[in-house]
Amino acid sequence: MKRPQDGPARTRAIRNLKIIAAPFILGLAYLLLWPVPVDPVGWDAPKNPGYAGSYAENARLAEGERLALAGREGPEDAAVGADGAVFVSTRGGPILRYPPGSDTPEVFVDTGGAPLGLELDGEGRLLVADAYKGLLRVENDKQIKVLAAEADGVPIRYADAVAVAPDGKIYFTDASTKFGAQAHGGSYAASLFDIMEHGGHGRLLEYDPITERTTTVASGLQFANGVALTPDGAALVVETGSYRVVRVGLRGAEFGLVTPVLENLPGFPDNIRKGRDGRYWVGLVSPRSGLLDAMSGLPFVRKVAQRLPAFLRPKAGHYGHVLAIDARGKVLISLQDPAGDYAFVTGAVETETHVYVTSLKATTLARLPQAGLGL
Repeated sequence: MKRPQDGPARTRAIRNLKIIAAPFILGLAYLLLWPVPVDPVGWDAPKNPGYAGSYAENARLAEGERLALAGREGPEDAAVGADGAVFVSTRGGPILRYPPGSDTPEVFVDTGGAPLGLELDGEGRLLVADAYKGLLRVENDKQIKVLAAEADGVPIRYADAVAVAPDGKIYFTDASTKFGAQAHGGSYAASLFDIMEHGGHGRLLEYDPITERTTTVASGLQFANGVALTPDGAALVVETGSYRVVRVGLRGAEFGLVTPVLENLPGFPDNIRKGRDGRYWVGLVSPRSGLLDAMSGLPFVRKVAQRLPAFLRPKAGHYGHVLAIDARGKVLISLQDPAGDYAFVTGAVETETHVYVTSLKATTLARLPQAGLGL
């Protein structure tokens, strides 16, 4: 027999159940439906080789000196002038200059943007790949000239690295035409969007100083990061999102042809810079993420992951690592700091006496003596 109080009790139970279930339903709807900037593309991440073989763990990077940055941080890239002065780009706009023979930097110029890649042209003028402003040149009077802010009708949204050919042509990367650095919370935040999507929005660009035109050499690159030139007329370009370095032809029938040189790196490669004696230095900004690799072929899951709070998404690990390779991709030397005291490594530049190692987030600039590296 139904008791009179059963009706109200059942009503209260249903109401309480709805109250309890509502947050879960809303949370599920958020994870499944909330709009996010990325539209992930499926791909097959190669099996991580880990720190073995040519990448065997060591602590040689941890042995370097640490130079002050005049209160700045994030020595993203460095370039060496003909007189031996070292230029370093830092977060927030200032570019520092260490005078020849000095370990004390001075502010050389401030782009007011996000300077990343640096290089000197044939007349000793500093070229800057500024993630917010495009390809810049610092004139002899320290005035800043914008050389390129678009290419083939597409705005340059994330100028990243720059190199100069013997004929004066300038090659530089636009890391992502979709996730511009300024529009997506800065260069680091924008890179995370592009890598999570894996949509191939990067390109290699050519600026001709005679015609002052900027054209596309290659597109469809997976976060086109560093660039360095080879003696036989090609460019080595880092594809951070695919853990590899590729060769891009710059002449004749090979113009724009993309060929892998070094694949399946154990971390996210960043800059590449030509060193001495045929070496090229490649910085690995972070070890690979096992979770991100596992999600590579699951674009829907990656989209859901993008809706999670930032602290729950795959994140960069603290592990310092820089490589020297030859033009064919053979690893010549691997310098590491497993403790991560000098981490988020972006690359390195050589002088006759030292190797300067750059970083995305460090508060100092690392320097190692050439003599102790066995190069």
